[in-house]
Amino acid sequence: MKFRKHRQFFPSCSTHHQVEDDEAWERREEGNQEPRWQWSSSSSAHVIAQLAKYLFYEPVVVATAMVGTRSWIGGLFTRSNRRQDKSVDYTFSPLQEERLQRLQDRIVVHFDETRPDHQESLKALWNVAYPNVSLTGLVTEQWKEMGWQGPNPSTDFRGCGFIALENLLFSARTYPACFRRLLFKQRGDRAKWEYPFAVAGINISFMLIQMLDLQNTSKPKCLPGMNFLKLLEEDEKAFDVLYCIAFAMMDAQWLAMHASYMEFNEVLQATRNQLERELSLDDIHRIHDLPAYNLLFQ
Repeated sequence: MKFRKHRQFFPSCSTHHQVEDDEAWERREEGNQEPRWQWSSSSSAHVIAQLAKYLFYEPVVVATAMVGTRSWIGGLFTRSNRRQDKSVDYTFSPLQEERLQRLQDRIVVHFDETRPDHQESLKALWNVAYPNVSLTGLVTEQWKEMGWQGPNPSTDFRGCGFIALENLLFSARTYPACFRRLLFKQRGDRAKWEYPFAVAGINISFMLIQMLDLQNTSKPKCLPGMNFLKLLEEDEKAFDVLYCIAFAMMDAQWLAMHASYMEFNEVLQATRNQLERELSLDDIHRIHDLPAYNLLFQ
């Protein structure tokens, strides 16, 4: 098995010229160079930790931004809104406004590892994922098996917040078969280096918040965001269900593109594009009307 040699980068803002230099360097370094990563067939946790660092600590080119160590989640989907630059004028119903406010209140809650309720939610996620394996502590190497970057999952929530954990828990409890299929990569011809499950889940939560224009604005102004409010009016759990759909869609895209770790961001962007198209359809009145909803039961 060959691995791409790992080059050390640091958080920075960069021009396209610098990006092109980095890519040229990567191409020159490919081939017969010895990798710095070490494969250990006896330690899947080690593999996941190495993979997570490569996925999210390398600079990610999105629009003109280069994302580094401290901002990998927040910057991952910073991009031009040219496709959604036309604001949609829409009158909100009282129920829509109420449910939108509740959702936005959830979004601003930070994960606090000292709060008992947050601790219990984290333990609950472990228990539903590994019901026959006892968790030895809130900080333990066991978490790497689920795809967290380190022994303390709380550090991974800094870019998104408690809602990311709520989304994972909702997925596990509401669609357990789909959750386990994604967690354990049970379907398809998988890559040698897979995406880390938990970290991918955080990315999906953040992507949806941006895609639906739920952050930094009082009300969504893009068409997918406006149409989503209609779904939210029908079902207060619409955001959580959409998260489950997005995760299943991302995995389906991953398999269809025969992706590996270097293509993770491309896969997630393709997932966002597809979700935007489905949320822009005229005949979508409930979350269950989305064409991709059936992915939850395959």
